[in-house]
Amino acid sequence: MNLLAFDTSTDTLCIAVQRADALWQHRGPGGAQTSAHLLPSIQRLMGEAQLDFKALDAIVFGRGPGSFTGLRTACSIAQGLAFGAGVPVLPVDTLLAVAEEARTVHGCTQVVAVLDARMNEVYHAPYRWQDGAWLAEGELGLCAPEALPVPAGWTVAGNAQAAYGERLAPQALHVAALPTAAALLRLAPGLLATQGSLPAGAALPLYIRDKVAQTTAERAAARLAANPAP
Repeated sequence: MNLLAFDTSTDTLCIAVQRADALWQHRGPGGAQTSAHLLPSIQRLMGEAQLDFKALDAIVFGRGPGSFTGLRTACSIAQGLAFGAGVPVLPVDTLLAVAEEARTVHGCTQVVAVLDARMNEVYHAPYRWQDGAWLAEGELGLCAPEALPVPAGWTVAGNAQAAYGERLAPQALHVAALPTAAALLRLAPGLLATQGSLPAGAALPLYIRDKVAQTTAERAAARLAANPAP
């Protein structure tokens, strides 16, 4: 199977190309640098793999939740490449990719996948590995670090503990994990078998938070609430 996979939902940019059984990978700074580096890095990796875009079985990408700018960049690049090459896309939940990375690296099979959502909140979703596949044990959510629900004996995996420390499930076991492109590739065959790929126009982001910025009036009101007049 020939696949291109990339994730731009965090501060780390991850790209991987699979050509049959061979694998090429790139990891670098994401965030504000994503839009400048994603496409050139994809082209370089495809060149190293000597793989034409039209020979891809699918373009796999992390659809979110995560960085709004990163998700918009990933979707636009996935759409453009898929339309140009005439190949389908496979959007994958980034929290599912976190769970898969935690399983591969740390052996976790009951995972509350968590990503830092900034603004004192985390994205989260619970997954259980059973019979060679991940089962979602609840909905994707957004909450304060202190409110993260963690069943007894489950592992919290992701990148949020570095930001929130003891505020985030202090009694649980924590492991570091990101939604890597390699994790997306490992998930792709099972997802393609069960749900299939999608046309290029379906390369759309998954947003959990509806609002990421305050208006001028809201910022003024917040400052006034924090510093009331004597």
